[in-house]
Amino acid sequence: MAGTKSHDFHILNPSPWPLAMSVAALVMAIGAVGWMHSTAWGQTTFWPGLAGVVACFYFWWRSVVREANGGDHTPVVQLHHRYGMILFIASEVMFFVAWFWAYFNAALYPSSHEGVNGVWPPSGIEVLDPFVYPLLNTLILLLSGTTVTWAHHALIHDDRQGLKQGLWLTIALGAIFSVVQAYEYSHAHFAMGDNIYGATFYMATGFHGFHVIVGTIFLIVCLARVYQGDFTSKHHFGFEAAAWYWHFVDVVWLFLFIAIYVWGSNFGNAVMKSAFG
Repeated sequence: MAGTKSHDFHILNPSPWPLAMSVAALVMAIGAVGWMHSTAWGQTTFWPGLAGVVACFYFWWRSVVREANGGDHTPVVQLHHRYGMILFIASEVMFFVAWFWAYFNAALYPSSHEGVNGVWPPSGIEVLDPFVYPLLNTLILLLSGTTVTWAHHALIHDDRQGLKQGLWLTIALGAIFSVVQAYEYSHAHFAMGDNIYGATFYMATGFHGFHVIVGTIFLIVCLARVYQGDFTSKHHFGFEAAAWYWHFVDVVWLFLFIAIYVWGSNFGNAVMKSAFG
């Protein structure tokens, strides 16, 4: 019969959200540029653009959730969603590779950067102790990785109570991580604009902190959906994507802790000197 669906793919209905998101993101970007250049219209343009982006995120993902609950996300569609999430995480990996590259370039060749005087960390920089707040945050994120895995296994075994408990704990740990990092930043004795050390440190760890906040929001949305009765043991890609993203955040932090906090600290320098003279 004409119009009968004879395939497992999802043919999308017309949607206003891609165009609306593009316009909102453009307005936000223009406002951000104006704000950075201290123009009179920068902030007044940025905030409406940001509000538009947030609104488009909400309405667009609401449409996706309705499609999933309506049966449009067949096993074939779910597989393609997984491919998309894998590619997205791979792009995020390369995003952090750029910041690691900048940090290692400055650390290994300090003489090629102005204001460093051939020494790494630069003279006058009081680096953070890696075994206080950074170590605490490492333990927090490692624990959160176990709680989100617990929640995932509970969902697979239709344990709704365990799913809720695991998600609540993971969200709480993510929030604690953000608070500890903010407290650490407030007690740092260097700023982003001081030199290449401050720039690379805050860009790498700060963007990771932003990803933790995004991941926490991702998990909060999943928890709200759980209370609404969404997700089954066979159909829960939304939660699976959030768990993958959270594990990615965990792994990136381990590299940041080892490379920037430990290796780039006075402790790391002492170990390198004793090992290589």
